[in-house]
Formats: sequence, C-alpha cells, structure tokens
Amino acid sequence: MPTIQIDFKDFQGLIGIDLPKKVEELDEVLSSVKGEVKLFNEQEVHVEIGDTNRPDLWNVEGLARALQGFLKVETGLREYTLAASSGVEVHVDPRLKDIRPYIACTVVKNPKLSDAAIRGIMQFQDKLDQTYGRRRRRASIGLYDFSLVTPPIRYGVAKPREISFAPLGFEEKMTLEEILQRHPKGLEYGHIIRGHNDWPILMDSEDKVLSFPPIINSNDVGRVMEGTQDVLIEVTGTAHETVLNTLTAVALSLVDREGKIHSAEVHYPYGRIREIVTPQLKTRIIETSMEHINKVLDLKLEPRDAVELLERGRFDVKKVEGGTLIVEVPCYRMDIMHPIDLVEDIAIAYGYDHIKPKWPQLPTIGGLTAQEQFCDVVREIMLGLGFQEVLTFTMTSPENLFAKMNLKTEKVVEVANPKILTLTCLRSWLLPSLMEFLSHNTHVEYPQRIFEVGYAVVFDKERENQTRDVKKLACVSIHPNANFTEIKSITDALFLNLGVKYDLEESEHKSFIQGRTGKVLINGKEIGVMGEIHPRVLEIWKLENPAVALEMSLDEISQLKGVV
Repeated sequence: MPTIQIDFKDFQGLIGIDLPKKVEELDEVLSSVKGEVKLFNEQEVHVEIGDTNRPDLWNVEGLARALQGFLKVETGLREYTLAASSGVEVHVDPRLKDIRPYIACTVVKNPKLSDAAIRGIMQFQDKLDQTYGRRRRRASIGLYDFSLVTPPIRYGVAKPREISFAPLGFEEKMTLEEILQRHPKGLEYGHIIRGHNDWPILMDSEDKVLSFPPIINSNDVGRVMEGTQDVLIEVTGTAHETVLNTLTAVALSLVDREGKIHSAEVHYPYGRIREIVTPQLKTRIIETSMEHINKVLDLKLEPRDAVELLERGRFDVKKVEGGTLIVEVPCYRMDIMHPIDLVEDIAIAYGYDHIKPKWPQLPTIGGLTAQEQFCDVVREIMLGLGFQEVLTFTMTSPENLFAKMNLKTEKVVEVANPKILTLTCLRSWLLPSLMEFLSHNTHVEYPQRIFEVGYAVVFDKERENQTRDVKKLACVSIHPNANFTEIKSITDALFLNLGVKYDLEESEHKSFIQGRTGKVLINGKEIGVMGEIHPRVLEIWKLENPAVALEMSLDEISQLKGVV
C-alpha cells in the first residue's frame, strides 16, 4: 500500500483548516480516505493509503481535495476546465506504433511551486510510475520547464548511438545506449525498450532533447524547481487509457496549486483516432437508486441524505427522479466503474461505525476448483506409487535453476531488490527445488522418493504482464539401484491411472544422462522430460546415489480431460 510523506503545514494550507495534532484524532480524520498515520511530527506526516484503487489519493493535493469534502470545507464536484490551448502540438512518428505508441501532454501555467510542493509531485510521479504505470511499462511521466521548450514537439525514434544528451542528474552527454549502461534509471528500466531496434525520443522543434521515454529526462529542460512558472507534462506508454488517466492525475495536482491548465494537440499517423486534445477532463454520469443503496447498506436513507453524502464524496447529483439518482463523477475518479462504487463512497461518508453489523443471510460456501481437484487426483496417484509430497519455495536463484542443473543460464523473472541472496527469482521449473530438498536430507535413509505439484513461472509475450503460471508435477527417486526402467514404469502407471495416452521419444537434456533421457509427449506436443539425473548434477548437489526424475506440465493434461 502506498505511503506518502507530507509537509504538515502545506497539507493544512491545501485543506483550509487546522488538523488535529494527536495521532489518534488525525487517524480518525484520515479514515475517511482509508488513510493511517505511520509517522507524525509537527513538520511532517507519513500517511499510508489503504485504497490502492485510487491513484488520486497518492499525493497531498488529491488527499486534501478528498478530505475537504468529508470535513465539509468544500463539498460537491470541483470543476476543472481548460483555460485555452497551449499552442503545443505533438507529432508522433509512425515507427512508434509497435514500440511505445501513445503520448499525452498539457501545460500548467503559474502553479505555486514551493519546495514541499515539488517534493510531493516528484513522489507522486514515482508512485504512479511504479504502480498504475506498471513500472513504467504501461505509462511513464515527464515534467519540464516549458519556458525552455520550443513547440511543436516531435515524439520520434532514434538508433541507440544516434543521439546524445545529458540525462537528468548528469552533466556529461551520453548516447541512448550509454544511458542504459551507466545511468541508474537506464539500468532499472532499460529492459522495456532494449529489445527494439529503434528507441523512443522526445524533442522540440529546435532538436533539443526533452527526454528518452520511459527512461530519463534531459538535464537541461527536465528539471522543475521553485520559480518555474509554466510546467509541461507529458506521459508516454503502451495503454492509451492509462496514459490519459495518468496525465489527468498529475495535471490536477498542479491545478490544485492555483495553476491554469492548457491543452495540447497530439497527431497520430496510426489508429482509429488520428488527432486528440489532451488532457481530457470530462466527467461521467452514473445512475443509482435509493433502493439499491439502502438494500446494500441496510439503511433507510432519504434521497436528500444520499445527495448530501455523495457531495461530501466530491460528486454532484444532477437530478433526482423518483428513487433514481443521476450522479456526475469527477474526471480523476478512474476507480468508479459501477453503481456499487458510489454506494461505497456513501457508506464512507455516512461512517462505517454508524452502520449496524449484520450477518449475511446467504453465506458463500467455498470449494475446490475443477483444476485443483484434478491436481489432488495426481497427488493421490503419486502417493499410491510410494512417493512422499513436499512443498518447496516458488522463489529460488538462477544458480539453482541453471548452474547446479548443468544448464546455460536463461531469462527468468527476477526480484528487483531481493532481501535474501538465495531467493532472487521465480522458478521456471520444479526439479531444482526437489534436488535442493534432497541435498538437505542426505542423512535420511534411502530410498527417498519425493514429488511436488506446484507452479512454475514462464515468459509469455501474449500476456499483459509477459508471464504465465504453469502447474507442474515433478518427482525424484534416489537410491543405489535407481535407473531409467524405474522412472519409465512410474510414468506408465501415472498416465494409466489418469486415463491418458502418452508417447516417449529419446532426447537430450543437460541435466540428464545422454541416451537415458526421454521427452514426454501428448498428441505430439512435448509436455515434460524424464530420465536418469546426470552424475555432474548429483555431484554439484552432493548426492552420492543415482537418481531418476520426471517433470511435466499438468495444464495440457487437464485441458485434454476437459478440466477448466
């Protein structure tokens, strides 16, 4: 959950009233925005926001805006309107379509930027990049001193060594390739664009580099400081709606500091809409009914009560027709998707403490999914074959996955800031986990026969997060007489009990002995591997007995059997 650091004096100034200085009383005020004080002194307060669906609360301006309503300082919809066009036009290069296709811009003029305000905006920018922007993959933000920019702006591409500029925090010029190799942000986010031949670049009409999206801004124009009069905001990304919403959230934080927002026009050479004016500050209309509100909350509210509570949540009720409420939703409330979301805000404004608890009359009964029931069948079969189930960590290390299994290192899903050196990535297969388990149990009597049914994580470019969980079975039998015949008979018995036919073809796998290794196939598709573990692997794991193993995906088998 996001925690934001707030200058307490600045916070009170934005709300317009003095706040309590006792933590318990301040917690009570913040509860209306699902906030909790984590640290407090008269200069600074750290607030943890429990609502991860509301990016508009992840900065001091949005937090103050919401609290003004609940504290009745200012209720109803706060109107945000475009002052005029900024005159900024953005021309998008057609080659960006398959790299980073979307951009949105605005200029906010004359915001009151104190040191506290700038620190808050930078903090907000980082939180949006990391969470809503999916670590800059879906969206990333750049802010610039507009007085140093000469429109129109070109959102184009460049070769890794074609353009040089001084990135933020550096005085020397670097090529784009050098930025990925040497700059901290390049090292952290370079993987987003490294696979492309051309990389995004943002430049003005005088060929001055604004930024290298989504990596880093220029040190010349990409710094906003006290005294900056006009701020250019741009957001680039791969999801158009996310880009537009992110721009709105950042721009409104400056508007709440008395800035005036001016639009920009983006020209696309692809897509259904070729020209778009940003930001888009349109409100939305959602209908709800008093019957629905009272039924969900088990209250007896009158329409006037619901109107007052919605206005405290910073909504406007445009019309009340019978028992129907026509509600206008602010442009920044991207979390409001259904009438039930309005009911939640009514409940918050009403106060959960004032709602009498009631046990649900129709309890939900849990149960196993069909896939998990299938996995339980697999477990029962393995137990019947004399194996003992183990549960190992999903996290491991590249050394265990590859080096200790006599394999070349491959790409895996790694943790950015691991706390334990031996747990730095997600496993791509299960067998190394079983080998590690056996290496810790050499004192136990042989034979040892163990198995695990669990998840491995593999890369899948078709998925939104580029990864896919695969349900797998892995088993190992280790004792002085372990051989290929044993693991073949175990595999035969497993498939016979599952009622599935399989084929076995000789193959090569560096973790197994050549000539005693086979790949497992169903309908011609490879789903696993089996055989005798290579002596080098046994030596690395300090195992002194021969071992045989099987690993295969259960997803294909469950699909074949019609398990959803």
